[in-house]
Amino acid sequence: MKKINIITGHYGCGKTNVSANMAIELSKTSKVTVVDLDIVNPYFRTADFTELFKGHDIELVKSMYANTNLDIPAISFDLERICTEDGYCIIDVGGDDDGATALGRYAEAFEQFADDIEFYYVVNACRYPDGEENDALSLLYEIENASHMKATAIINNTNLGRETTKEIILDNIPFAEKIAEASGLPVEFTTAPSFLKSEELDKKVRYAEIYVKQIWDE
Repeated sequence: MKKINIITGHYGCGKTNVSANMAIELSKTSKVTVVDLDIVNPYFRTADFTELFKGHDIELVKSMYANTNLDIPAISFDLERICTEDGYCIIDVGGDDDGATALGRYAEAFEQFADDIEFYYVVNACRYPDGEENDALSLLYEIENASHMKATAIINNTNLGRETTKEIILDNIPFAEKIAEASGLPVEFTTAPSFLKSEELDKKVRYAEIYVKQIWDE
């Protein structure tokens, strides 16, 4: 895992849940700072996990307007300084190219950290019409263009929340593999909800807790 890990993808692909799981896992051995750069979508953002992160000694950095009823695209922290500090930095970027535009503000500054950055593109086959790989590829290129940065790997986070089955996970691994082949990027890993743990999945996935929950799941 590199020092700076940027997480982006389609609205609803589960990137915030990926960010939370990654942060908690890394916090077991290192200092972790999570930057909530999702200044576009007020729903299901890492800024909502203040207490969860506090319990794992994870620093959460967010906009001054996060968790308010003001949906204002304002960044009020020094991201460059955060990236030079010890430990890992996980940056949860807003969905689609609109959210990636905020990341683009830092593209030039990030050039000095080029060797320490992983730029993950999260895909969820259940979020694309008819599971079309072309839709996912087009969005990837739009995000890269808006952020002025290139993705380095794909995370396959195909799921339907608590409705996810083992079959959904296994049947959609080829979806991510096709995107990887077409884009020339590796698939870093495939996730599966931890409640699906089984010998059949053990060697094919990385298990994840569901921290981003619908109201009716709480």
